[in-house]
Amino acid sequence: MGDGAGEDMNSNLSCAPYLTGDPQLDTAVCQWLRWDKNPKTKEQIENLLRNGMNKELRDRLCCRMTFGTAGLRSAMGAGFCYINDLTVIQSTQGMYKYLERCFSDLKQRGFVVGYDTRGQVTSSCSSQRLAKLTAAVLLSKGVPVYLFSRYVPTPFVPYAVQELKAVAGVMITASHNRKEDNGYKVYWETGAQITSPHDKEILKCIEESVEPWIDSWNENLVDTSPLKQDPLQDICTRYMEDLKKICFHRELNLQTKLKFVHTSFHGVGHDYVQLAFKVFGFKPPIPVPEQQDPDPNFSTVKCPNPEEGESVLELSLRLAEKENARVVVATDPDADRLAVAELQEDGRWKVFTGNELAALFGWWMFDCWKENKSQNADVKNVYMLATTVSSKILKAIAHKEGFQFEETLPGFKWIGSRIKELIENGKEVLFAFEESIGFLCGTFVLDKDGVSAAAVVAEMAAYLETKNLTLAQQLTKVYERYGYHISKTSYFLCYDPPTIKKIFERLRNFHSPKEYPKYCGTFDILHIRDITTGYDSSQLNQKSVLPVSKNSQMITFTFQNGCVATLRTSGTEPKIKYYAEMCASPDQSDITLLEEELKKLIDALIENFLEPSKNGLIWRSA
Repeated sequence: MGDGAGEDMNSNLSCAPYLTGDPQLDTAVCQWLRWDKNPKTKEQIENLLRNGMNKELRDRLCCRMTFGTAGLRSAMGAGFCYINDLTVIQSTQGMYKYLERCFSDLKQRGFVVGYDTRGQVTSSCSSQRLAKLTAAVLLSKGVPVYLFSRYVPTPFVPYAVQELKAVAGVMITASHNRKEDNGYKVYWETGAQITSPHDKEILKCIEESVEPWIDSWNENLVDTSPLKQDPLQDICTRYMEDLKKICFHRELNLQTKLKFVHTSFHGVGHDYVQLAFKVFGFKPPIPVPEQQDPDPNFSTVKCPNPEEGESVLELSLRLAEKENARVVVATDPDADRLAVAELQEDGRWKVFTGNELAALFGWWMFDCWKENKSQNADVKNVYMLATTVSSKILKAIAHKEGFQFEETLPGFKWIGSRIKELIENGKEVLFAFEESIGFLCGTFVLDKDGVSAAAVVAEMAAYLETKNLTLAQQLTKVYERYGYHISKTSYFLCYDPPTIKKIFERLRNFHSPKEYPKYCGTFDILHIRDITTGYDSSQLNQKSVLPVSKNSQMITFTFQNGCVATLRTSGTEPKIKYYAEMCASPDQSDITLLEEELKKLIDALIENFLEPSKNGLIWRSA
């Protein structure tokens, strides 16, 4: 499709004030029809108008996207609250306004743009096209743009921002979301995702810059402007060189007989994981041929999220059995997250949870640090981090080994920002994670990274093989040493925001107004922390140590029996998530008893606090 600049989009629909009879909607419709130069999305709005679909028009045009845990994310299609050419142009114009205010050297340092392989034919919308339009807006204002010439893993963008000393960067991706979605993920000069107040200020600037500038639609600028550079080869080379910093047993890797299967889930990961394995000294992992190449329809999986477990890993597990490979690594479509499965002695596959993998990574990264540390290295300067809804296993390891552990709010943007602060204060961060299979080994990237994590898992497995241990057996050893941490995470779908709000407001006014529950079924509650309101009963001043997050719902319950459970809304999908973990001391080794207690508590949590039948919640499909 051409750039559409200057085209006369003839339409039989005149932009009169009586289009719908609703002045606010009429204004929004007129703006859309005047500003949108994408024939497909313009036609979607015209058709809705023609057919009198006022409610859908209002839903699409009378609200705007906001920054969640992973930037702007929504379905592709027409409308101001969807991802499309026009909203990406508007977002980038707002971004330019804000960057101009923050950086006097914006036009010297430049901006990074990357993209994944998503696309939607019905909207003429693809990540690559949206990336080109993002670049065009900035190039038209004289800003140098580092635009990757092909799709890249999401971690390449924050890495490039730091390496190239750019002021900021954007990755066009919706990560592991359903195929209909796309997103606009923003990184600051630090290489970490933006947090408050940047997100709010950028949104204000977007509101002030909604009409496209003359050259904003001119995507040809990416081919003609001398200000555009392609950083692909340079960044890929630098990244692979930095990867060597977290490779500790290359000689052993060169000799291992272990075979690995890798699936890239129809996304960007294949070439980059192959390169990472080569850097670590491994033979290339065996790719799943049906899932190796990019496919925006994710044709072989019901959802492109490797976190869903064995049901979506079917092709890779069958290939591994055929090839006699014991370990499967799966990167999600933008390669920032990693799932791992291992064949057990009984012939069954174990798909590790994010929390289980974190226990292994935590043990491994600290063990490697101990083996390679300098003489004057102080363990008290060493840190590991996790989001507050993730397993407390790193806390237990830190307590026993003497290093530091910190928690952040959910979302890797908080982890990235905190790591930057720690590094600036002379601290060393070995590992950070979130339970939704997001891992960061080392700190040369300040966001979760499935590419490096895949190589580290392979090295860990190869090392354990020389000790006649599997990953699963080593996990048991970690739990025996530091205490069993048995966790369960799942979710309910809820497409009605008022219902979600009602569920959480009921918990804040449970027995009487402004009174939280004292028990859940037969389980007594020791402490409650409500990040939405800033309340924390465990603190002397009753105030949460973690920052307040008013735009999302999140309540954590600590029970008398040692279980910690959190209910929260997703920052990217219509879900109510629950996280529950039984944290046992090393002397509590009856796993069956711990698992039964956790199951009973989760059942009580769902029945008493979420009330799925009453609230029409949809259970996560098995």
